[in-house]
This record gives sequence, C-alpha cells and structure tokens, in this order.
Amino acid sequence: MYDFVIIGGGIVGMSTAMQLIQAYPESKILLLEKESGPAKHQTGHNSGVIHAGVYYTPGSLKAKFCLEGNRATKAFCDQHGIRYDECGKLLVATNDIEMERMKALWDRTAANGIERHWLSADELREREPNIVGIGGIFVPSSGIVNYAEVTAAMACEFRRMGGEIRYDSEVTSLGEWPNEIVIQSRSGEYKARFLVTCSGLMADRVVRMLDVEPDFIICPFRGEYYLLPEQHNQIVNHLIYPIPDPSMPFLGVHLTRMIDGTVTVGPNAVLAMKREGYRKSDISISDMVEMFTSLGILKVLKANLRPGLTEMKNSLFKGQYLKEVQKYCPSVTKADLKPYPAGVRAQAVSKQGKLIDDFLFVNTKRSVNVCNAPSPAATSAIPIGAHIVAKVKEQVGELSPVGVFVDREKASA
Repeated sequence: MYDFVIIGGGIVGMSTAMQLIQAYPESKILLLEKESGPAKHQTGHNSGVIHAGVYYTPGSLKAKFCLEGNRATKAFCDQHGIRYDECGKLLVATNDIEMERMKALWDRTAANGIERHWLSADELREREPNIVGIGGIFVPSSGIVNYAEVTAAMACEFRRMGGEIRYDSEVTSLGEWPNEIVIQSRSGEYKARFLVTCSGLMADRVVRMLDVEPDFIICPFRGEYYLLPEQHNQIVNHLIYPIPDPSMPFLGVHLTRMIDGTVTVGPNAVLAMKREGYRKSDISISDMVEMFTSLGILKVLKANLRPGLTEMKNSLFKGQYLKEVQKYCPSVTKADLKPYPAGVRAQAVSKQGKLIDDFLFVNTKRSVNVCNAPSPAATSAIPIGAHIVAKVKEQVGELSPVGVFVDREKASA
C-alpha cells in the first residue's frame, strides 16, 4: 500500500511528486508513467520557452503561476546546473492594427507585474536588424531551456528523497473505495490512500476511470515547427513573437532561439487526428469518432472555422506558412524551412463549446486530477505542483485529521 500514487511523468507530474515527498517525507510515494522515461509527450515536444506571462488575464491562475514559475524555473536550474538562457522576448507589431493590439498587451503586462520596455521602430531595428516592424515590446525575463532536462532533474530529486518511479506502467483502470484507490496498470496492481493524476492528453479518460463523467473533453492540437539551417542560427538575438489576434485561440508563428543554438519557426495549430498524433499521418479512428461526436468540439470547430482552415492551409502548403514568418522576418525563404518534430497540445473543451483557457482540476474524495494545464504549464510546473500539494493537504486533512498519512509507521509501532 502506497500513501500516494501520481500518474504522469511529464513536468507537472514530476514537479508534483518532488514537492509531495518534500511535504510528506515519511510517506511512501509512487509515480507511474506509461512511457519508458519522463517527458515523452507535451513536456518533451515544446519550444522550451520560459514564459514571462505577457498574454494572460490578470488575476488568473495562468498569470499567477507563470510569473512565479518564471522565477522558480530559473532558480531550480541554477540549483541543479541546468543550462538556460535569459534571452528576452520581443513582441513585434507590423501594422497599425497590431500596434493597437500591442497597446492592450502593454496594459496587460503592467497588470501582471512584468518588466517590459516599449520600443520604437528604430529601437526595434537596433536590437534585431533582421526583423521589420513599426514597434515592439521587449520582455527581458523570458528565456529558453530544455524542459526534458528539468523534468529528469526533478525525477532524480524525487528518487533521492525516497520516491519510487515505475515506467512502462500505463494505467488501464482505477477503482476508488472508501479507504483506498486501486490502480491497475501494465506493470501490475497498486493500492494507494490518495491519488494525483497529471495525465495531459488522457486527462478526461483518466477521470472517467474514477467513475466521474467529465464536463469537458480533451481536443488535441498539433503544433508544427520548422528548423532554420545552421547559417541562420544568429538571425535573431531574442525570442520573436507576433502580436496575437485576440479572436484567435493561439499565439501565432514565432521565431524561437533554442537552448542548443538552433532557431525554430512555429508553431501553427491544426486539429490532430490522434491524441498523440505527432505526424500528419498519425490517425486513430476511435479518437476521431470521439472528437467528431462531441458537441463541444463541433461547436469550437464551427466558431473557429475560418482560422482553422487557414491553419490547415498553412500546414499543407509551406508557402502559406512562410507568409506568416515573412511579415516580420522577410529574409527567411521557403528553402530555409527544414523539417522539425511537432508537438501536440492537450486542450480541454467544455460541453458548451468553449476552449477552457485556465487550469482545471476535478477532484474526488481520494484524488486530485489535473484536467487542463495549458501553456505556460512547463514554465509554471513548480507553482502548479505547489498548488496541487496544497489541494492534497486539504483533502488528506479531511480524510485523516490526526495525520495518518505522515505518521502511519509511528501509529503502528
């Protein structure tokens, strides 16, 4: 019998495991991950940006967690010798409409407590000779890191403190009973007093295993990237982002300096035909049936039909994708767009047909379940983990106010 079992070996699950064993050092804690190692899905397929919190609604969990996570991620990297680069982010306006949107972002960044600097066209050109625009916002605290390395370091910390990790342990069923949770997996059966799930693209399915009918469904969006050739590694000095269209659900195509020195272009956002469909050829009939029979997803697709078709066109035709980049970086050519692995974002969609924009948790008596952890989840993983541990403490206190979880060995002595 374990005191706690965590499902999910991405950065949110691993951060939670690390902080849970810090909170309950005498407890027996197990993390289960279906893959052969950590960070195999969203954590290992993102752009590696340490976000500052520019875009998020003031007062939201997103805004709060991102600001805290930016600092906490850098501090964790400093403590564990993980390389990162605080290169800063430039948001670039290329026309008058974008300039008006940029002014709104300027106000939002102030409300979120973010250091930022307004740049004229000349100041923008001075910082970025290869970027064209009529103005920009420079956010110095943004950076880049390899989140798979961060997750691996968290796993080492968890194990060092006595935690147990079992890979190749896909969960097949869950049963919640008055005094325990029973977990069936590919590596065997486990029992726990309390369960935490951080299962990303499978979040709704895991909740359903607990006999809870979720009022949301996970919709997978594939983000496709290109890699610029080596001679373009110095094409930009910062992370370059367009000014997003507020009517669009995603941020648009940007230039990202990676921690290995390369530069990527992307992502777009196209509906994936499989929950873990990293390639255009990845198709799951059952996943497609589930998506296209969901009224919530159908409503989202209808409401975003025009931008969705644009994203699909950009996916199919490299020239269309290129136009998005050349708006602010005209020196990039079609021949410069080299293949690069895609990522898949787990986006929760409500039954009412709304994209759920903030973090979402669904809890039972003996479980806390992370059901939506949108970008910037990787940046925010440490404060998200702390938030989850706080929720666990509340529920554990209700289950065993005399501290059974912490003192179980002393109680039996």
